[in-house]
Amino acid sequence: MFLHEIKPNPGARKEPKRKGQGIGSGNGKTAGRGHKGQNARSGGGVRPGFEGGQMPLQRRLPKRGFNNIFAKEIAAINVDDLNRFENGETITPEMLKECRLIRKFKDGVKILGHGELKKSLTVQANAFSKAAVEKIEAAGGKAEVI
Repeated sequence: MFLHEIKPNPGARKEPKRKGQGIGSGNGKTAGRGHKGQNARSGGGVRPGFEGGQMPLQRRLPKRGFNNIFAKEIAAINVDDLNRFENGETITPEMLKECRLIRKFKDGVKILGHGELKKSLTVQANAFSKAAVEKIEAAGGKAEVI
């Protein structure tokens, strides 16, 4: 097979309808738009969500919830996820990001206490839960708030 021999599968590509090409085409004169009216005009039609003057659905439904603009976006990680690191290693948020344990940490990283920690590690993070601090220290490590 060569580059000049490549063709799309039969039926994969469809010829566009050629509008306004005379009476015999079935799409001549008005080009499938009918006679007069808003949709027959150039630039005609209504905006998305418009319901002909009836109160649109997005305005009929009640508003729900609250979006706190001061909320902090904190990445959470459990202590059992830290078992992949070597004994005696110092773990920073940058290392967690490199290892893909967290995607992004805008306002910080918090270590949570779910699971068991089997390695002795020095963990640096913005926040720790009480259970996480107990488990890190019980394994012989250290929890440092940065």
